[in-house]
Amino acid sequence: MEFDHLGVATADATGLAALFTELFDAPVAHEEEFDGMSVLFLELGDGYFELLEPHEGGAVSKYLENDGPGIHHVALRTDDIVGALETVRGAGVECIDDEPRPGAWGHDVAFLHPKSTGGVLVEFVEH
Repeated sequence: MEFDHLGVATADATGLAALFTELFDAPVAHEEEFDGMSVLFLELGDGYFELLEPHEGGAVSKYLENDGPGIHHVALRTDDIVGALETVRGAGVECIDDEPRPGAWGHDVAFLHPKSTGGVLVEFVEH
């Protein structure tokens, strides 16, 4: 596993991207509309900030309503997402996704339930 990105929930992805670009010299590496959200990836050397701005409800919209803007999840890159899910299930970790699903940027993703991971929403990403 390697660090891939940090997901940040925001009501204004474009504005936050402009701020982070100025503060951290983190240019936009990828931008798309995905799953009812604007998603922007800012390049930070060995990883990314993924800015998530919901448009049509969904989990990130609920997160913003309940918790406000901020860190939403941490994503770890794996070459074998199916094997990674088997490993965590074997350790008794509850998975949100039993099988990989399509994610942003065309990658397969799967999330682990924060109840099982110390309160942290963890995403596996297979490139």
